[in-house]
Amino acid sequence: MATTLTLSIVLGYFLGAIPIGIVAGRALAGIDPREAGSRNIGFTNVLRVAGKTAGIVTLIGDMGKGALAVSLARVLLWPEAGDSIMAAGAAAILGHMFPVFLRFKGGKGVATALGVLLAVEPAIGGCLVVVWLASAAIWRMSSLAALLAFGSLPLWVWLFHPTAQMAALAAGIMVLIVYRHHENISRLRAGTESKFGQRAAVPNSTVLNTNKS
Repeated sequence: MATTLTLSIVLGYFLGAIPIGIVAGRALAGIDPREAGSRNIGFTNVLRVAGKTAGIVTLIGDMGKGALAVSLARVLLWPEAGDSIMAAGAAAILGHMFPVFLRFKGGKGVATALGVLLAVEPAIGGCLVVVWLASAAIWRMSSLAALLAFGSLPLWVWLFHPTAQMAALAAGIMVLIVYRHHENISRLRAGTESKFGQRAAVPNSTVLNTNKS
């Protein structure tokens, strides 16, 4: 059990560390998101600097790797998985935020955390998605939607999965999400946070030359 749990955590971390946003940005738009906009590798910045297709691929990929980390842990730890699968999910979130492949400078973890929670407890993940979508539709700010969605997490944990392990996972996710959004919080307070539909300018130097050999 200990060996397979360790393996699940390691696999979870390396799955989370896969930089989907960079791959999508480069492959679909010839743009490295680390060199434009907010320089973040997550969905929102990729959407702004590389377009809708790359943004959607990034969103699905980042959610998918979180869900896959939990699903693999469930298989590896079966039949005694229980709440131990949450460790692999936490590792995937940390891998996305602090990826070894990018010198530990990754994304903000929102999509990966949603994927993890959808896989661990679909009711909780589903409620977070609904809150995020509703908030994004009203205020049109991804960062505010993320903060409101994960701010509601304790309620959904209490309603659908009130265990110590889930509470610990939720608390850790909330702390990390707030920490990674500290710059957004400052802009929200100042009234300067970007909204959906605002395309970031991309300097010519950031567009990859796909004709190079």
